[in-house]
Amino acid sequence: MAEISEANDSDSSELQDNGSEAPQRPESEPDFDPKLMRKTKPGLKRLVLTFSVLFSFLLGFPFLWKSVEIYRSPLPFREIDSLSTQLRSDNLLFPLHFHALFVGFDHDPDHLRRSILLEITKLTSQNPKCSNSYTLSVNVDLGSHCLHSPVSSPHSSSYPCGSVTATDFVQNDDVAVDERLVSVFGGKTKEYIVAVVKGGSERAVVGKHRHAWMVVGGGRKVEVAAVKVAELLVKLFINGGREEGSIRNEFMPVGADGKIVLSFNLLNADPLDWVYDWDFEKIDDTLLAPMIEALGPVANISVESQVLYHTPKASFSFWNQKLESYVFSTKDLPFFVNSNEWHLDTSIAAGGRSNILQFAVYVPSAKECPLLLQLPNGEISKTNGFISPMWGGVIVWNPQGCLNDSEFEPSAKNIIPIQDLENMFEVFIGQFRQLFGFKSVNVYAGASGDWNLLPSERGFTEWELDVLSRQHTCFNLHSCATTLVSLSRLVQSLPRMIIMDDIGKQVKFSLEAAKLALSNASSGAYESSAAASSQARSLAEDAFFHPSIMSVSYYSFEHCFAVYSPFFLPVSMHVVLAALRELRRYKQEKAKYLVWKAKANTSS
Repeated sequence: MAEISEANDSDSSELQDNGSEAPQRPESEPDFDPKLMRKTKPGLKRLVLTFSVLFSFLLGFPFLWKSVEIYRSPLPFREIDSLSTQLRSDNLLFPLHFHALFVGFDHDPDHLRRSILLEITKLTSQNPKCSNSYTLSVNVDLGSHCLHSPVSSPHSSSYPCGSVTATDFVQNDDVAVDERLVSVFGGKTKEYIVAVVKGGSERAVVGKHRHAWMVVGGGRKVEVAAVKVAELLVKLFINGGREEGSIRNEFMPVGADGKIVLSFNLLNADPLDWVYDWDFEKIDDTLLAPMIEALGPVANISVESQVLYHTPKASFSFWNQKLESYVFSTKDLPFFVNSNEWHLDTSIAAGGRSNILQFAVYVPSAKECPLLLQLPNGEISKTNGFISPMWGGVIVWNPQGCLNDSEFEPSAKNIIPIQDLENMFEVFIGQFRQLFGFKSVNVYAGASGDWNLLPSERGFTEWELDVLSRQHTCFNLHSCATTLVSLSRLVQSLPRMIIMDDIGKQVKFSLEAAKLALSNASSGAYESSAAASSQARSLAEDAFFHPSIMSVSYYSFEHCFAVYSPFFLPVSMHVVLAALRELRRYKQEKAKYLVWKAKANTSS
C-alpha cells in the first residue's frame, strides 16, 4: 500500500510540473477564437423540430379555411352583362305586318303604299326601349283583276282576287263582316288587315280579330282613307288606342311573379236590413274563364270570391230630392273604401309578389238606398261604379224596391238576379281593361275620324292582346336584365355571400327564358315571347330575393377574422417567432464554422 501511494505521489508531482509549463500549440494550427469560430458543423435537429411545428400549423391552415369556406354557386356574369348590353344598345324590335286592301278604287297601289308609309312615319313615336319594324302590302281589287304593290311583305297572306266585294259591307251586321274577313284572310296569321271599300254609307269599324274596314265614297276620299288607315295602324294596332303612345308598363296590374289574383267581394253594408248572396260559379264559367284564358300568355290569373257582412262605407252621402236618392260625388271616392271594416282577405296562395286586385259589389243599407254616384258634370254614372288604380274597382248595387224600406222586413238570404250580376261583371271587365290601359268605351275618336270597336266575348280582342304581349315582353325583359345585373354586382361586391345551387339554377333558367323571349319576339310570336319574358322576370326576382342571400348578405371576411383570430393568432405568433429565431441562430453558427474552416485552409 505504501508503494502504491508513493507511486501516485510521484505521478501527481509530474502532472503539476507539466501543468506549470505553458501549453505549446502545434505550428500548423491557426489562431482559434470561440466567439467567432467553431470547429464542428452546427446540427439540424433543433431547426428541423422548430420548423416541423411551424409546418404543422401551415398544413392545418387549408383545413381551417375549408371549414369556414362559403359555398358559392358559379353565376354566368358574362352572359348577364351580355344580355344587359344587348337590350341597352339594340332596341327590341317587334315585326308588324300590315296589309291594306282597296276594293272598287282604280288607283296605283304603289302610290297608296307610299302615302300610308309616309303617314305612319309621321305618327310613329320612338320608344327608347322597344320599337317596331313594320312591312306594308297594298292590293287594289277592281273586280275583274287586282293590282299589287311592287314591294310586298313575304309574310303577306294570299288574297284571292274578287273575294271581297262591296256587297259584303252593305249589311249593318259588323260581326258578320268581321267573320267574313276572317274566312277570306284567315284568322291565324299575325297580319293586320284593313279593307277600304267604295260604297254609300260611310262607316269605320275595327273587328275583334286583326281586321278593320271602312266604307268611303269615291274621288279624292281614297286619299283621306289612306291617312285614316295609317292612323288606325299606329294608334290602335300598334299603341292600343292610348293617346300617349303606349301603356305605361310599370303600372300594369301584373305581379313580379307574373300572377294576378282577382278577389271578388259581395259587401252587405247592414245585414239587419237585407242579406244578399250571388251565383258566382256561373259568372266565373261564363264571363271570367274566357278572359282568363285569353290573358294566359300575359299573366297567370286566379280568381277568389267571398261574401262579407257589416261593411259600411267610410264616406258620407246626402239626399237629393230631385233624384229621390242618396248621392255621393267623385270627391268622396278616396274615402269610400272602408279599410277598417272591409276585411278583404285573400287565401295564402295570394301572397308573395303576386298582385291582388279587389273588385267589390257594395249593397247599401236601407238608410241610404238607393245610392248613386254623381259625376263632376252633374250627371249620374251609368255604371254606378269607379276604379282605384292598382287596387281594383267598386260597384254600388241597389236592390229592387229599396225605396219602400218602411215596408221591408228582414228575410232570409236573397240572391242577386243573374241578369244584374252579368251586367255588374261586364262593368268589372271594363274596369279591368282600364287597369290595363284600354278604354271601356267601344268608340275610338281619332284625328281623322271615329272608329267603332267591336267588343270580344273574352274581354280583350286579338289585336289588344298583341299590344299587351308586346309591351309586357318589353317591360319584363328590361326588368329581368336590371334585376340580374343588380344581383351580379351584389354577389361580386360581397365575396363572403352564400350562393346556393338554387340561385345558380334560377339565374341560368332566367337567362335561357330571356333568350327565348328575344327569339320569339324577333319572329313575331307575341304570345310565346310574353310567356317566356314573364318566366324570365319571375326567375330573376326569385334569385334576387332568395332567403339565403338575405340572411348573410353582410357576412364579410373581417367578421370571420375577428371570430377566429383570438383562438389561433397568439399561438401562431409564438411559433413563427421561434422559427425565425432558430433560423437566425443556425445561420450564425454555420457562419462561425465557415470562418474557422476558411482560416484552417489558409493556414495549411
